[in-house]
Amino acid sequence: MRGRLDRHLTPYLFVAPFFVLFAVFGAYPLLATLWMSLHDWHLINGDGGYIGLANYSDLFADPDFWNALVNTLSLFVISTVPQLFIALGLAALLNTKLRGRTFWRAGVLVPNVVSVVAVALVFAQVFGRDFGIVNWLLGLVGMEPIDWPANVWSSHLAIAAIVTWRWTGYNALIYLAAMQAVPNDLYESARLDGASTWKAFWTVTVPIIRPTILFTTVVSTIGGLQLFAEPLLFESKGASTGTGGSDRQYQTITMYLYEKGFTLFDAGSAATIAWVLFLIVALFALFNFAVVRRTVASR
Repeated sequence: MRGRLDRHLTPYLFVAPFFVLFAVFGAYPLLATLWMSLHDWHLINGDGGYIGLANYSDLFADPDFWNALVNTLSLFVISTVPQLFIALGLAALLNTKLRGRTFWRAGVLVPNVVSVVAVALVFAQVFGRDFGIVNWLLGLVGMEPIDWPANVWSSHLAIAAIVTWRWTGYNALIYLAAMQAVPNDLYESARLDGASTWKAFWTVTVPIIRPTILFTTVVSTIGGLQLFAEPLLFESKGASTGTGGSDRQYQTITMYLYEKGFTLFDAGSAATIAWVLFLIVALFALFNFAVVRRTVASR
């Protein structure tokens, strides 16, 4: 009887730590945030009373929220889409017989392991108005210097450059690992059929690594829609209010959440933004999953 009981209980004991940790650090914060979003909750003073969906109606009526949403989508598109295509091409290059392949493969991961604070501060100098390298290069071809943080399009391009530089190598190594699992026999068959290297890449490599492409697309979507550190550190004059520039020209949704929760101490509104962001990320992740799967499968 005791042995039978041990056989039934032991598997549950092995998996119990995961469920305990998930309940404490996952489920409870999620439900607590939902509860806070339905209350007038001050970050310091606490619960100010139940107000139902008032925080949600106030959020959708706030033009700053829609501005942050547009900024987030803009930064997501111009940073994530090029990033994944560059990573795919870089992985294909690293998968060839390069001299010093180990060095180059390790080198592409360096931007990802460098502190995001250091990366953002360096790029803030690179895109500096008066002494930035980019403006210096533009001056060589007769162009006027650009105040990169001051405008919507220029600030988005600068932040997208930071994100692309930081995460391209990481995704490239994921693609490379998947490419190395592709059987060589398939490439030999493609060459016998007269396929060029370019044709073999799109007809053999890409369809086989489709699960990896789906994975990086979904993960990049989640990360892109939660962009926070890069634009916050890029903020003008080293400010940390979360407004995203003097005219909110590059304030993302997470920065808007930060402003509400930790600058204005409105925890109820911050919790509401967190739940809306969660739903947006889930919808975009599902949409990207469906689009990429259909696109790759059709090749």
